[in-house]
Amino acid sequence: MSVNQHQTFYTRRRSELCSDTLGIMNYVIAVLGDRIAAEEAYSILEKDGIPLEQVSIVGRGYKTADEFGFIDPGKQGRKQAQLMAYWLVPFGFIGGYAFNLATQYMLFPAIGMIGNHLLGGLLGAMGGVMGSVFVGGGVGIASGSGDALPYRNRLSEGKYLVVVQGASNVTNRAARLLRQCEPEMLQGYVDPLKAT
Repeated sequence: MSVNQHQTFYTRRRSELCSDTLGIMNYVIAVLGDRIAAEEAYSILEKDGIPLEQVSIVGRGYKTADEFGFIDPGKQGRKQAQLMAYWLVPFGFIGGYAFNLATQYMLFPAIGMIGNHLLGGLLGAMGGVMGSVFVGGGVGIASGSGDALPYRNRLSEGKYLVVVQGASNVTNRAARLLRQCEPEMLQGYVDPLKAT
């Protein structure tokens, strides 16, 4: 092994140990205007010894937003709506049935008392479905995407993202290097799922 390969190995190993022992994963995301700028930034990071396993380019011809792991807000909204429907539909049915039982309202006298109670329950369940779709889906879209939606929008505009993940010493060094490329935006994050 050459000196440079030893240095790269030990730098990578030290960053892996730091990130694993602390339980924290940092990210730096740079938004670049075109493919050439993204490849230039990648080359600068490579020349400085940033481990390439920790660097990703997201955009046309590279990883997609889904492959990288950006949350799709529509998918998150559907998931939230299904979770809410799991609880709201049965409680809506019980509430509608109980309301019709308490008021003794005869919506359709031809179907009898039990039929009207069941119809009240069915209408309550429909209210539960509407609540889960409108409230659950809307909340899932609004809160589930975090910063992923602006990045997805940038990707759909034809821009590229250079993402570096790792311990803070790696991401701080990468941020200094990426500033030289004059990105449209440079943002750092701490993964809340791995933070202690």
